[in-house]
Amino acid sequence: MEARGRELTASHPSSGLAWKALSVALQMQGKEALDALGRASRLLPNDAESQSNLGAALRRYGRLEEAVACLRRALQMRPDLAEVWNNLGNAERDLGHFDAAFAALREALRLKPGFARALNNLGNVLLDLGRLDEAAASYLRAVEHDANYTEAHCNFGSVLRLQGRSAEAQFRCALALAIDSSYPAANMLLAHLRSDRGQFAEARTLLERVIAVDANCVEAWAGLAGLRRMSREDADWLVGAMRIAERAAPRDEIPLRFAIGKYLDDVGDYDEAFISYQRANALARTYRPRHDRHLLTADIDRLVQSQTAEWLHRAGSSSIRSEGPVFVVGMPRSGTTLAEQILASNPQVYGAGELPYWNSAAGRYAALGADAAGEASLRQLADDYLALLGGVAPDALRVVDKMPANFMFLGLIHAALPLARIIHLERNPIDTCLSIYFQNFGPTHSYANDLDDLAHYYSEYRRIMDHWRRTLPAGVILDVPYEGLVRNPEDWSRRMVEFIGLPWDARCLDFHGTARVVSTFSKWQARQPINTASVERWRHYEKFVGPLRSLLASVH
Repeated sequence: MEARGRELTASHPSSGLAWKALSVALQMQGKEALDALGRASRLLPNDAESQSNLGAALRRYGRLEEAVACLRRALQMRPDLAEVWNNLGNAERDLGHFDAAFAALREALRLKPGFARALNNLGNVLLDLGRLDEAAASYLRAVEHDANYTEAHCNFGSVLRLQGRSAEAQFRCALALAIDSSYPAANMLLAHLRSDRGQFAEARTLLERVIAVDANCVEAWAGLAGLRRMSREDADWLVGAMRIAERAAPRDEIPLRFAIGKYLDDVGDYDEAFISYQRANALARTYRPRHDRHLLTADIDRLVQSQTAEWLHRAGSSSIRSEGPVFVVGMPRSGTTLAEQILASNPQVYGAGELPYWNSAAGRYAALGADAAGEASLRQLADDYLALLGGVAPDALRVVDKMPANFMFLGLIHAALPLARIIHLERNPIDTCLSIYFQNFGPTHSYANDLDDLAHYYSEYRRIMDHWRRTLPAGVILDVPYEGLVRNPEDWSRRMVEFIGLPWDARCLDFHGTARVVSTFSKWQARQPINTASVERWRHYEKFVGPLRSLLASVH
């Protein structure tokens, strides 16, 4: 077929149909077809299919602006093509244009309601926006329409894992592997699930299996760096990662640059590590929503002005007197995972991970308005939350919710659950912000990829925590310094256990051996004996942290 296409283009070089036939033949054989596609589109400027095919190919080559232009030209000619709307949605997402991607994929589904690929891709956009429940629902619809859609099963499993629904994620992973046991994304998901349980050797084997199938899988190469502390004996890994990063599409380069930064940090090459992290964060900013400092400040202003001590008194204490919930809050990378792991090593405590309940609950409560948001609404919030905890740990005396960003909702949490205890982890602000900057956080952490944004976010976090300390009753919040916890773990561990109303259990000091799911960036560190290596870590990067220095001026 390719030979026939080349004969046609040789004898009819001005025939768009001949070049179109050749491009189809080349693509069917998995060969490079960009030149043939370009010639066909130029010679057939009014052929929607040629424009669409070129747009899809340009996206694969990372030429995203050109891809979007081609796809939009195709849609001007044929706005009824669901497949082209789907391709446009993917290209807009690659550019970080989430609103445009969402609109394109919704149009694809309007034209073709059971379009499984568009449902899967819509789930990807919703996940980028941090709308996990809606993403899960979209992935579920995709596999309902196509039960053999391995990619959607894997994506569904991944979002379930992010929601802390490990058993359901495992089920989706098993379904994908049953369809194709060598499918890279399914083995990647299984590796994540294994490492969440501390099974790092098994996770490494799975990642190496992925690389054996797809030698350029950026997620697998990056994943290897997170399974342990790297050393110069891993130089072969660095060579391979650098080789792939240098030729990867920008979006794919991001996780590798973060992983290369980690390797360089692990081996003590700090200047080069920071350069790699800078590159990773600069790329990430182009694919993620811009951080809105004014909106964050306005949100904190609203909380400070509305959720006062007088508001708590008017709202009334909820009649639900459960002592079961324990909240561990603070900035990301401030030691919240360590605190949860210590507490969860007490057999009467269950560590539930990061539950996204209170973010949506706060939105529902605010939407009721001042007149309707009364004591009955608070009781409903408490009832629903306790039902959630009962579903994950029906027999535990205490359940730890370590969603760090719950620091935004402590007034509402206390009003709904007045006997709940709140443990607040504090860490050196520059150490905290640099540690965030060094991780590949998702787009919901819009502040994470810029040091000036991090400084602003930290300042607003500090402002709302100061407000809660003034507003909530004494004894509701226990402030735990990360540096104190790692330097004197027994003293602070005893204080935390006593604070949540339980007797001391020596197993809390052997937290690194506790078998449980930990799915945060700290899952490897959480299973190591406690150490002080991360204290004052920022000194290695002192020349780079200018925007963060102001945060030291008002450390408590």
